[in-house]
Amino acid sequence: MLNVYQKLAVHLDRLPGGFPATQDGIELKILKKLFSTEEARLATALTMMPESIAVIAERVPTTPEALASILDDMALKGLIFKIEKETPLYMAAQFVIGIWEYHVNDLDPELIQLFNAYVPHLTKLWANQKTNQLRVIPISESLTAETRIMPYEAAEEIIRNQSKIVVAPCICRKEHRMAGHGCDYPLEVCLVFGSGAFYYQKNGLGRPIENDEALRILKKGMDAGLVLQPGNAKKAMNICMCCGCCCQVLKNLKALPQPAKSINSSYFATVDEDRCIGCGVCEERCHMDAITIDQAVIIDLDRCIGCGACIPTCEAAALTLRKKPADQQWDPPATVYDTYFKIAQERGLI
Repeated sequence: MLNVYQKLAVHLDRLPGGFPATQDGIELKILKKLFSTEEARLATALTMMPESIAVIAERVPTTPEALASILDDMALKGLIFKIEKETPLYMAAQFVIGIWEYHVNDLDPELIQLFNAYVPHLTKLWANQKTNQLRVIPISESLTAETRIMPYEAAEEIIRNQSKIVVAPCICRKEHRMAGHGCDYPLEVCLVFGSGAFYYQKNGLGRPIENDEALRILKKGMDAGLVLQPGNAKKAMNICMCCGCCCQVLKNLKALPQPAKSINSSYFATVDEDRCIGCGVCEERCHMDAITIDQAVIIDLDRCIGCGACIPTCEAAALTLRKKPADQQWDPPATVYDTYFKIAQERGLI
């Protein structure tokens, strides 16, 4: 018979983001560190559909008042997700993206060690999926004036359309710095929107900002050469600004022989060899090791994820970002719920 933590692990693995089992039980060690036995039991009663206390109480043998108190505490601990409305709604949180990110303020060496040992199991799962939780969009300076771009592909447009924004530290760079393996890329660059922003503010995971400041932070991230990864939906709930040295998605993607085949992106970089002076700046800016220099730039299209980080610093104007053929372009689902539904379908969960 499964114990409460094994049941929770199975429950989390049935969510779109997955939580695969390991031979040495790393996933159970993580859950035991984060959840009490009662919290683990209650977490298995929640689904990815937001529900009221009255509905959840029908599945849990306790009073609605006691249940509300416990679930509110779990939401503040980053174990589940709460939507603040006149009648509050509660839902399960995936391990990633979700529970892990919600612990950006209470990381410790043991949790970091366990997570880094577990991440390869998650990324192996993600590498086999057609639809990812995040997608890559080009930085604006990498596009020519003639390039037609959809609003959901433009980070500036995504930000301008938000009514609630919170900026939070990048948990990947933070945990790497705590482990002594950090980088010098900006830390406070994770933008969260909508209900996620309210949750982050309530839990003290980030600070509320206006659209103008969000655009300045975006510019800072783009100037630094970070990869823009919004949520994989036309109506994105976040924008991550990622580096290949710390970001757990890009870091493990980089280890694959053909990263371009495992990312949702619609662009790729090309080079005009006649213009290229072989300065090597673009090679340093590439997070996927897609660029090498042999008199001129050579771009490995199996590794290029179309982020455009290499282009703004090309003084010779030799690099261009181009759109993939129509049948290879990524058309994201309309909403994050559609994304999760699609991932669940691809994993055979529904």
